[in-house]
Amino acid sequence: MASGQAHPPFEEESPQPSTSMQSPQVVTDDEVPGPSVPWVDPSPQPESLGMKKKREWSDESEEEPEEELELERAPEPQDTWVVEMLCGLKMKLTRKRASSVLPEHHEAFNRLLEDPIIQKFLAWDKDLRVSDKYLLAMVIAYFSRAGLFSWQYQRIHFFLALYLASDMEEDNQAPKQDIFSFLYGKDYSQRPLFHKLRYQLICSMRWRMWVSPEEMEEIQAYDPEHWVWARDRTLIS
Repeated sequence: MASGQAHPPFEEESPQPSTSMQSPQVVTDDEVPGPSVPWVDPSPQPESLGMKKKREWSDESEEEPEEELELERAPEPQDTWVVEMLCGLKMKLTRKRASSVLPEHHEAFNRLLEDPIIQKFLAWDKDLRVSDKYLLAMVIAYFSRAGLFSWQYQRIHFFLALYLASDMEEDNQAPKQDIFSFLYGKDYSQRPLFHKLRYQLICSMRWRMWVSPEEMEEIQAYDPEHWVWARDRTLIS
């Protein structure tokens, strides 16, 4: 399990290209963890190369955009048929599901794990209420469905995907409120923007929010020794 590192609160490890979604930045107070972490207003960013925008993911407009966001996407993976059994003139075929999760999606996830704010959040969630291994695997699955290039994923995408994963898998509201408590503390002013960006993430995934247990296991099997897969809530006494 990663722990928070003493990095300057307003600096990233390296500059990242901007996404089409303007990302609110998180400011951390190293002396007071958790709920004291506020967000600051994002600065304007140039249009992403990976998107054709009919609307902007912006917090400057109070009106809901009327047109949908068009993403420049790679072709959807196609299922394949493999020969399972050949006996004389008879042949049995099995349909093999094509995974949409690529190595670059794992790389984007691993890059974000080096973010000091995300590390601090994972250390803060000691009971794994909102960041156990299955919810984190769903973050990678959502990265594969959102249509962005791997280098476009920023800190805000991690928290949006994790919130959505908790929304899909948990029966109560408490784990999701943990995310808000960490990010905003008692400041409610940024929550409408977060929900607006969450809705746009759902649209970019074409409402494909459910992740099967088989896909989550497949994601973990890509790098079975990764430290995040040790975040198993069932092992906590």
